[in-house]
Parts: sequence; C-alpha cells; structure tokens
Amino acid sequence: MARKFNNLVWTPSPKEIEAERDWMNQEIQQIGIPVLLDLASLASEARTRSYIPYSKYSVGAAVLTTTGQKESGQNIEIVTYSETGHAEEQAIKNFVSKGIVEDEGRKFIRAIAVSHEGDTAPCGRCRQIIAEFCDNALVVVADTAGKIRAITSKKILLPYAFTPSDLGIK
Repeated sequence: MARKFNNLVWTPSPKEIEAERDWMNQEIQQIGIPVLLDLASLASEARTRSYIPYSKYSVGAAVLTTTGQKESGQNIEIVTYSETGHAEEQAIKNFVSKGIVEDEGRKFIRAIAVSHEGDTAPCGRCRQIIAEFCDNALVVVADTAGKIRAITSKKILLPYAFTPSDLGIK
C-alpha cells in the first residue's frame, strides 16, 4: 500500500542538497568568516538584553543585510506568551522600522545569526518571518558566547516556503 504513494513523497533531491551546500559555501566565502563571527557576537551581546521573567530562556539575533548593515534583537516575553517577541523577529522588525525596505528592497536579509543555549535553529514562526524578507539567507547558529556552532540556510530550514514571491511580489 505504501508504494502507491511513493510518487507523492517530496524531499530535496541529493542534487538540490548539493546545490544548496555549494550556495552556502559561496556565501560564506563572499561574506567572510570574520563578518559572520562578528554577526554571531552581536547576536550573543543582544541576548544579554532579553526580557525573560517567565521562561528564563534568552535568545539574541543579528541580521546582516545585502549591503552589509547589521541590526540585532532579543526575545521580549509577555505574560500571555502568545504576544512574546522573538529575537529574530525583533532584529528584522528593527530594520524594517528604520526604512531598510525602502533602502534595499524587500529581500534585504543576507544572513542572520542566532545565539542561545542548546542546539536549535530559529523556530517555525521566525523561519517564516525570515522568508518574508529574503529568498534565501545564511542562518548562523551560535552559542551563548557567540561561537559559531553551525551554518545552514533558510532553504534548508524551510524548503517549501510560501513567500511573497509566490504572490508575484518582488
């Protein structure tokens, strides 16, 4: 019975995964490890400004734009939790409120670094917010001291994303 549905199962092909790995390596080389380390450090520093009276789980994030600008953000908890601001969201919205979309266009994110305890990447909500402002970007996962643990991409974390491009918005 399961064989009937094999043609419906979608996963990235080995060729697609290899192409994404090549893209990530090119982006890392073009941006440069020192810039990515600085971005991770900025995320780590932003983490120290988290407002976390309930969970005690601090997260910092930092965004690198296509023109090399950087902005950070941190999680800000609200007692109801549903209104809690996530660090990635805060960093991106900080840029938007400063007029980055008018200056660089909707697709302004080139890389985003996230600093927190444990070994995780941005949550689903944040992945969708990242997808709003880029077709693809490096995602740098850093520890609490800003040391890079891993580098991946938005496409790896959210491969079948619904984005403004799907609505014809450039």
